[in-house]
Amino acid sequence: MHQLAGVSKVNQPRHFVLGNALTGERPRAAERPARFSQMALHRVLITVGPTREPIDPVRYIGNRSSGRMGQALAQAALDAGHSVTLIVGPVQFVMPPGVRRIDIETAAQMYDAVLDEFPSHDLLMMAAAVADYRPIRVSPTKLAREGVLTIECEPTPDIIAAAAKMRRPGQRIIGFSLESSGNLDRAREKLVRKNLDLIVFNPIQTMNSAQIEPTLLWRDGREEIVPIQGKEQFAKMLLKRASAMFP
Repeated sequence: MHQLAGVSKVNQPRHFVLGNALTGERPRAAERPARFSQMALHRVLITVGPTREPIDPVRYIGNRSSGRMGQALAQAALDAGHSVTLIVGPVQFVMPPGVRRIDIETAAQMYDAVLDEFPSHDLLMMAAAVADYRPIRVSPTKLAREGVLTIECEPTPDIIAAAAKMRRPGQRIIGFSLESSGNLDRAREKLVRKNLDLIVFNPIQTMNSAQIEPTLLWRDGREEIVPIQGKEQFAKMLLKRASAMFP
């Protein structure tokens, strides 16, 4: 369920490269931690945070995603020596230095950014909480408070399914399925229908939390129940599982 909130004018995606806070430099390969030298280096594309779907110039449909999981994945990927691009919605958390960052606000902007970027990456980790619906009509002026307001919505584009349709041999895709507790069947259905390599079943109780109690569902039918743990710890584990998917 998405909540109504305030919004400023929707901006076009903005591109940044985040580096050392003092020097402005990006980390060189020689500076990467030696303990990860045995892992193959990949180009990792991660989506982070919520999207906002405007109702009028002030209000939007959004959700409570903080971006904490995406932040943890970005840091884990950097620590493993991978090259990281983030596509970031409006988030509460500061993203780590050393990543290439593209800021977006709406699901349509994230759709365009993912399809533009994915061809040049090896792994897509779709950790963003993309709005499922958007208003069909966006008012150009602030709506006055006058009785009952009915907002007709339409589905937003399915970003990860579109990416899966265009992927080249050798690319891998990991999705996240935020569901009510125990609803693994819906996550399994998404895994197959969207042609993913792995999906993380993620109970809604973990949204905006520092911890996660996930279940990993694999394309070949394997399941891995992961004990509740911090998102930073889980991100490191998930990056190792992702690396193992590459030959």
